Amino acid sequence: MTRGFVHSPSPTRVVFGAGTVAAVAEEVRRVGGSRVLLLARPRHAERVAAALGELVVAQFDGARMHTPVEVTAQALDVLKSAAADCVVAVGGGSTTGLAKALAARTGVPQVILPTTYAGSEVTPVLGETENGRKTTRRSPDVLPETVIYDVDLTLGLPVPTTVTSGINALAHAVEALYSPEANPQVDAVALQAIRSITHALPLVAANPSDVDARAELLESAWLAGTCLSVSMGLHHRLCHLLGGQFDLPHAETHTVMLPQVMAYMEKEAPAALARVAEVLDVPDAAAAVFDLVVSLGGPTSLRELGLTESSLDGIEPATVLRAAWEGRRPEGAPELSALTAQVIGSFDETPDPRLKRLLTDLVRHLHHFAVHNDLTEEEWLFAIDFLTRTGQISDDKRKEFVLLSDTLGVSSIVDALTNSRSPLTTPSAVLGPFYVEGPPAMEHGADISGGLDGEPLWVSTAITDVDGTPVPGAVVDVWQSNKDGFYDVQLPDLDGPVLRARFVADDQGRLEFWTILPKEYPVPEDGPVGQMLGGTNRHPYRAPHVHFMIMAPGHHKLVTQLFVKGGRYLDSDTVFGVKDGLIVDFPVAEGAPPAGREVTGGWRRLDYTFRIGR
Repeated sequence: MTRGFVHSPSPTRVVFGAGTVAAVAEEVRRVGGSRVLLLARPRHAERVAAALGELVVAQFDGARMHTPVEVTAQALDVLKSAAADCVVAVGGGSTTGLAKALAARTGVPQVILPTTYAGSEVTPVLGETENGRKTTRRSPDVLPETVIYDVDLTLGLPVPTTVTSGINALAHAVEALYSPEANPQVDAVALQAIRSITHALPLVAANPSDVDARAELLESAWLAGTCLSVSMGLHHRLCHLLGGQFDLPHAETHTVMLPQVMAYMEKEAPAALARVAEVLDVPDAAAAVFDLVVSLGGPTSLRELGLTESSLDGIEPATVLRAAWEGRRPEGAPELSALTAQVIGSFDETPDPRLKRLLTDLVRHLHHFAVHNDLTEEEWLFAIDFLTRTGQISDDKRKEFVLLSDTLGVSSIVDALTNSRSPLTTPSAVLGPFYVEGPPAMEHGADISGGLDGEPLWVSTAITDVDGTPVPGAVVDVWQSNKDGFYDVQLPDLDGPVLRARFVADDQGRLEFWTILPKEYPVPEDGPVGQMLGGTNRHPYRAPHVHFMIMAPGHHKLVTQLFVKGGRYLDSDTVFGVKDGLIVDFPVAEGAPPAGREVTGGWRRLDYTFRIGR
């Protein structure tokens, strides 16, 4: 379904970096200010006041959480008495909220210097408290004209405050994903913010002086804050209600409530929460955020914040609030990262670095697959049985594991990773399960069909380097199925190999032979792979093709297939082996056929030049 949306980008100017406090005077003058009311606690006031110099005409340090209207009134008196024409706010969400409240009442321009990760500095939202009730207004009039992000201002922020402030920012991004007003740009920004916040927070908690981690966290908090260009939902409604009614600490309340609301919203907005889980690379987003808070020492219950259980009576949804009061871990997959780490650690002494990387990465992906899909023991046993039967049916002629790799697209992935060297060479293709080492050597002009019925096909090919220079002596293996879709190894009544051969290119790099026109055919359906295809309503057919393997000293081996233009299943080949550059004409031929085969009716021909690289 097409999604409609309206998007209004923020007009706020952002200055980001280290030492950017030095730009504050210039930014004040840019917005037309000449008399500044500085809103700041003593800790930062001196530094910013020094940068502002004579522009500062008054200071106020009484900002309070949830922006009480009586505090705004006090600050407003200071603003008017000093005839200030600009507000500079240095601090967290409380100071920013006060600046917005003054702007809402007077239209005074704002320059904000955040010292936490609240994100409210880039939102058109103002929440104010009066008589124990918090109300929220949304208006572009409260947006700051300029926000100056100085990483240096965050370096002294205590870890507990850093954690709750960072989770507060995370809440903006999570809620934006299931907002009715969500749009593609906000989605992309929200997902990036989620990814970066959850990456940087543990780094900062481990080393609060890590400037790079602080910078990543500050940048991602800015991104998360911009997500509030869309309306927020249940999480913010509950946090504002609890904060205004019970005067709970803002960021701490967000930290406690976020995983609980996420768990609740998994039923209401499963697609959005699935995207969060994907970004976090976890099976359950709510449980993962809860575990993150626990690992960082953050609060997990409203009880910790001093709220009595009876205070929640009558507030809905009760299930969310009860879980938040108790601090219950959201139901989800158990935390198994320690087990994964233990298994990965068992390979620490692997002498071959490449082998170690492959094994540990395999374990990581397998464990993630099991946890992400909440794999049951019954499903696991079925998979083990499937792989066992795949091995049991395999032999030197029936290569069921290769077929499984082909039909899952893995063979084509490996082929592309290994052989996509140059657009100048002939594209490669999968080897397939029916190649047999040591095919019979044949002379040019021979008929490899062994007398099998089918429309005669004359093949005339050349092997050249990428610059068109012939490659004499190239060894070329050829193999294909018969007109009924069977390879010789599938036909026990045949006496010896047919429809397969080995040729050596002549001095001009050419080779020619007779065969029959290939037809579409089904891969074997009597084994586990066939059962998988049937069970998933996938057809088993391969598009018609002839296999070639070309080997020459000093050149890369080319394994490829040529597909009949106009043939069936070109757009749905069951092993995903078709490439546009390998679809070629097999036209009806005219005139007398070359020697080497009795032709009583029509015949086809294939003319093609293979280009191989060094």
